[in-house]
Amino acid sequence: QVQLVESGGGLVQAGGSLKLSCEASGVTFQLDDMGWYRQPPGKQRELVAIITRNSVTHYADSVKGRFTISRDIAKNTIYLQMNALKPEDTAVYYCEADHPLWPSRDFWGQGTQVTVSS
Repeated sequence: QVQLVESGGGLVQAGGSLKLSCEASGVTFQLDDMGWYRQPPGKQRELVAIITRNSVTHYADSVKGRFTISRDIAKNTIYLQMNALKPEDTAVYYCEADHPLWPSRDFWGQGTQVTVSS
């Protein structure tokens, strides 16, 4: 199936930047949409950004203009460049992928912690 491993989280001051990476392995040919979600402390998981196989992107309103999602098909990797970080961006960030062989299943990574101090 598909395995996802996130990296790049950490502690940063407000206004700073971080870049997250998510590498897919396993059955990676024809990976479909991939995306980033986050779960703030005590809250539900929410969409941050998604990117299609053709690199069409969609962002949550709360991150538009600050975050950029990108994709390297050859490396089976997506990235999330996060700029102008705010304390409210503090969350566990998860990578998600869809694959046409398993249309009713979402694949998830283990998550990476991002903490933004004020």
